[in-house]
Amino acid sequence: LDNPKNTSISVSFTTNPDQLSALLPEGFELEEPVATVTLTHMKEIEWLAGRGYATLGLTFPAVFKGQEDTKHGPFLTVLWENLADPIITGREDIGFSKIYCELPEPRFCNGEAHGTAGWLGFQFMGISVTNLEEKPVEDSAGSNRVDGTLHYKYMPRTEDWGESDVGYAVMTPATGGNRKVLEHSTGVGKVEWHRARWEDLPTQYNIVNTFADLEIGSFVAGSVTRTVGAKDLSDQCILR
Repeated sequence: LDNPKNTSISVSFTTNPDQLSALLPEGFELEEPVATVTLTHMKEIEWLAGRGYATLGLTFPAVFKGQEDTKHGPFLTVLWENLADPIITGREDIGFSKIYCELPEPRFCNGEAHGTAGWLGFQFMGISVTNLEEKPVEDSAGSNRVDGTLHYKYMPRTEDWGESDVGYAVMTPATGGNRKVLEHSTGVGKVEWHRARWEDLPTQYNIVNTFADLEIGSFVAGSVTRTVGAKDLSDQCILR
């Protein structure tokens, strides 16, 4: 298929392993103290009748060890999106930890890429990759094999405040779909989280400040990738 058309800005940095481990639910273990922030803009999405939306997520390598399953892959801590429809369906149907924010279309000029994220006028993140150089498409493939993207599906229970109706690990398998890389460029990456007061982000300041407090050892990768195609996520599975 020729949709959706995606453009992703991605930046990775080394950080404190204890800080990342503290973000993992029960059953998960940290594999490598490298966090990756990815901003993706999607266009011409078929199930939205040609419309698009954007996502912003922070992941890091982890392993889930359950009674039946052992799975390796990036653990998705939270996924911001700028449209309600994919937030509701993605959170309730397939178990992504999704919330809303404003994600303007990124800027590309003179070998640089810049993106931002905000909420009702408060910009809480900036991401950039400079000195971009186009690479062979084959270089965009990861060197380590993963089973899929790891998530933790959680839904609170009505009346029993603080208790969960649902709480379990799920995975988006790495295989399947028709995603094709069209262009891949690498450069010098940087991401900056802006600490927020409660007045700035009443429902999200604790999330943003947790990311802002992550120690940055060094920025190890920055890239811009353009792709076409995706998967319908019908293979999303519960981990046991």
